[in-house]
Amino acid sequence: MKKYIMALLVTALVPLALHAQLLIHKDPAIEKMVAAVSADSLRSCINALAGFKTRHTLSTQKDPAGGIGAAQQWVLHKFRQFAAASGERLSAFIDTVTYRPDGKRVDRPFVLGNVMGILKGTDPLDRRILMITGHLDSRRSDVMDRAGIAPGANDDGSGVAALLECARIMSRQPPPVTVVFVATSGEEQGLLGARFLADQVTTKNWQLEALLNNDIIGSNHSNETRIVNNTQVRVFSEGLPLNANRDDLLKIRSLGLENDGAPRQLARYFKETGERYIDHMTVKLVYRNDRFLRNGDQSPFVEKGYTAVRITEMNENFEHQHQDLRTERAVPYGDLPEFMDFEYLRKNTALNLATLTNLAKAPSVPQNVVYITRGLENSTTIKWNPPATGACAGYYLLMRETSSPQWEKKIFTAATTITVPYSKDNYFFAVQSVSAAGNESLPALPGLPGNAYKKAVPNFSPIDSPSRMILIQLSLITRRMLFYIRAYDLGQVEHRHL
Repeated sequence: MKKYIMALLVTALVPLALHAQLLIHKDPAIEKMVAAVSADSLRSCINALAGFKTRHTLSTQKDPAGGIGAAQQWVLHKFRQFAAASGERLSAFIDTVTYRPDGKRVDRPFVLGNVMGILKGTDPLDRRILMITGHLDSRRSDVMDRAGIAPGANDDGSGVAALLECARIMSRQPPPVTVVFVATSGEEQGLLGARFLADQVTTKNWQLEALLNNDIIGSNHSNETRIVNNTQVRVFSEGLPLNANRDDLLKIRSLGLENDGAPRQLARYFKETGERYIDHMTVKLVYRNDRFLRNGDQSPFVEKGYTAVRITEMNENFEHQHQDLRTERAVPYGDLPEFMDFEYLRKNTALNLATLTNLAKAPSVPQNVVYITRGLENSTTIKWNPPATGACAGYYLLMRETSSPQWEKKIFTAATTITVPYSKDNYFFAVQSVSAAGNESLPALPGLPGNAYKKAVPNFSPIDSPSRMILIQLSLITRRMLFYIRAYDLGQVEHRHL
């Protein structure tokens, strides 16, 4: 333990200069799990999914060899195969609901099904839940064409293959926290499965701590710009909570937290943890909920205030997305396995696995994290209470300059209070719980005790203030509007609904 703490202290105190040395502490168990991610296993899964001809949400559920019904049964069977190695901790089922015509992308009643794999955590006192999703359904150029061939290898066979590979590996050594793997349906028809799932999470009062939505993560080259790169991936995250009330906005304005929403903290965590374990891989933080005027299965969760992000390849190829199989002017179109990079998919899957496992092995976040202020001062004191669940060996104080996109320093302490000679004016701070193996919780941002927010800005009103609150409110309204804009066409590419 002494050697471990010394390594942490050295890491925290090393200056972040250009030529500074950086010590990276890895959990050997996670290293071993990451090494088990197989490109061949992922390729086999993609080939099987593409073999169902179409997985359109409105396609047949009666054909045992093709259509969405057969694909759902295949994924269910894979989960049940993994269950044996889990000590029966992994259970699987198809969660269904009858969906009626909506006058948009559903023209007949049908049974919507999400294929669920639930790996029950080993700590019966820990109610936290982690979730990874990918959508099983596919589509052609015409979003209502349910009969034509739509392999959906990358969109989103890649996301489903990634969550199945994570389930295969994690089921062999279940973590303390429950992990839920979901192959949703109905994404291309309006995020139908994700909305149903988000409603279920709320109804069942699940303590959902983080959701990783993987959608299109298996191709390394773009059309048009012809960029080829298998060393970068994007993670999209919302900065402002969509369900923020006046008091929430007051807190955001008081502390300058416009760039520190819960999804954005998860995105930073995904980057730091993933890059720690996967070589030659850079996670690019993108400061928006999704791509320009587009949307995905993380959005219904973000709308409800859950912590969710989207992971997508760095360079999308629209010749192989939402396209009928054809060749025009010597250019092949369609979403086939042959256009994918399975080593790239392996690395992106490993990023997810490392993040899920590190979070699942970490204690829960510190509680009641607050600044202790004694008037004007150039030092910063923060205190907190221990986490509610999980074995905690200590804490990290995180620091970054206000203009920095990522946490820049980590200072280890075994105490529940710390004073550092850095000003709150110039830095943001957060606190993580840490296990003995070095697994960190998500960061908890300090607040102010009691009603100190109102005392800090006693004359503030969102009606009479012409400043940042109005901008924040307009930003929130704009984000809500974008969630409901209909899909639009760009050349030959019909973009996913919004």
